[in-house]
Amino acid sequence: MKKKNHLLFWILFPIGWTIISLLLIFYYDLANGPIIFFILELILLVVFFALRVLVRNRRALTRLAVWVGFITLTTVLILSNNPSIAKKSAAYYSKPEKINEVLSLNEGKVQGIYNKDKTVQIYAGIPYAQAERWKEPKAYTWENTLDGSYFGPRMMQPVNHPVIGGLVDIYSEKGWHPNYQMKPQQDMKENSLYLNIWKPNIEATNLPILVYIHGGSLTTGSSAYEDYNGESMAKHGVIMITIQYRLGVFGYFAHPDLKNEAQNETGHATTGNYGLLDQIFALNWINNNAANFGGDKNNITIAGESAGSSSVSALCTSPLAKGLFKRAIGESSSLVIKRAPHTYRTEEAAYKVSEKILKEFNCKTIDDLRKVKANRLVNTKNKNQEMMLDGYALTKDPYQVYLDHENNEEALLNGYNVKEADAFVVPTYLFSPTNKNNILERLQKVFGEEHGKKIHDLYLPKINENAFEAFNEIFSVYWFIMPHHTWSNAALNNGLDVYRYQFTKENGFHATYHSGEMAYCYGNLERQNKPYAYNDSDYKLQDIMLNYWVNFAKNGNPNGNGLPEWKKYESNGKVMELGTNIGLIDDHYLELYSLINDFIDSGVTVS
Repeated sequence: MKKKNHLLFWILFPIGWTIISLLLIFYYDLANGPIIFFILELILLVVFFALRVLVRNRRALTRLAVWVGFITLTTVLILSNNPSIAKKSAAYYSKPEKINEVLSLNEGKVQGIYNKDKTVQIYAGIPYAQAERWKEPKAYTWENTLDGSYFGPRMMQPVNHPVIGGLVDIYSEKGWHPNYQMKPQQDMKENSLYLNIWKPNIEATNLPILVYIHGGSLTTGSSAYEDYNGESMAKHGVIMITIQYRLGVFGYFAHPDLKNEAQNETGHATTGNYGLLDQIFALNWINNNAANFGGDKNNITIAGESAGSSSVSALCTSPLAKGLFKRAIGESSSLVIKRAPHTYRTEEAAYKVSEKILKEFNCKTIDDLRKVKANRLVNTKNKNQEMMLDGYALTKDPYQVYLDHENNEEALLNGYNVKEADAFVVPTYLFSPTNKNNILERLQKVFGEEHGKKIHDLYLPKINENAFEAFNEIFSVYWFIMPHHTWSNAALNNGLDVYRYQFTKENGFHATYHSGEMAYCYGNLERQNKPYAYNDSDYKLQDIMLNYWVNFAKNGNPNGNGLPEWKKYESNGKVMELGTNIGLIDDHYLELYSLINDFIDSGVTVS
């Protein structure tokens, strides 16, 4: 019996230990903590293996003590293995050179830095406003010269553990690519209304300006992400500015008492759109300061992706934003549809959420809730990730503004990726993937019995081939693609030049998922630090898309010398494919648009 146990130990223990070791090695890569903790864990694994072999014939209590020691020390290392909090440099090289001459703005002075080849001047972390909780932003000035070398802290937002983000990347990349490099996190603070400026390092005036609004479901995000770094735009003669705005419960919380308070204090009866008011304030700031940094306030393009694109569509319909910009770029979201599927809600719905939040924090009044610390309030169970019709920032539903020919932009470039919804649908049904047997029930849960069945029947050939992909495609169309279809047609009907695209380029990272196009159109593939993900075809497409975006920001037309012709959208079922193929293709979703439109017109609301 002892011989048998001895044999089992030498078979089972090495196998089990290898599995445990691999899992820990995997975890430490995803955790993004200091490399020293990974090294200590490796040493601990080796030491424990040796100890466990040495005590294999000792008493059970001795063997247990070794296990307890290993588990205890590993737990301590795991709990200690968190990314550090650090200021994020606005440059991508060590010890960036400062610009001798400071930038004089209306509110104060800023000393910037050069990019590596000194073709671009960077001024980061500029506070464009200050704001008390749930009040309109106000002007901010400073006396001493600001250091523009670092991005400002992020807005207060919920933070997932780095391992969650790592798992998402593995899903996107269809593989694990370990690097064991610590990725420090930006600090956060509640009042973090900062913007960043990238401008060509040339003596020039009246340069075109592109203002970028980040995404993140109106609950997360930062103006400092690599995907929309402004250096490449600036190298092509466009001043690029990224802005931050209040998020989540701080940016979109709504309550009738706040509306009354605003009316009494400012004469503006508003609530629930504080993040949108921040964006409008930033646009006013940029208009007022444009001449100070060589920009043309009469040639401003606003751009954004995801919730940033929803924000762009809202700015196109806000009376407060009229005259503050000339053109708009929207990527992967729009509110210009009869009933927006996300990022927009009724006043009644907003007030219901606010009552839940008051109860959640045992508060009876808004004053009580204002006393709750930001690091507690940010983790509310009740999300605030929608704008609303407040009667001030938004006085009509965005779709109605277009019907009334009152939209603000003069030209529109907009589009989407072909697998927009995968990142949202897949986690929802992670442990119960959609298949032929459950897809009808799931469609009817969202679209109702009648309309869900019609959509199911339309997609039946695809469902029989791959129900999982068919389900994801339907929701890509419903949540993202169709709102761009209606936005394009509404703008076209108002006489605008419209350029509409569909991004189809596969690669080794986000590819055609939500946000996959961003690094291409702003020229930031090199900043992804994922050399395995991209090849020559990706860099070629990046060059083309960057020039499209640059040209549109300069003159409202993406076309230019040496570029494949991008014809204006004509409501003929044709969109511009941006991928391995570049050119007009048929819109494949026209029949589904019609069915979804019937569902919206029916007034049915299921989930």
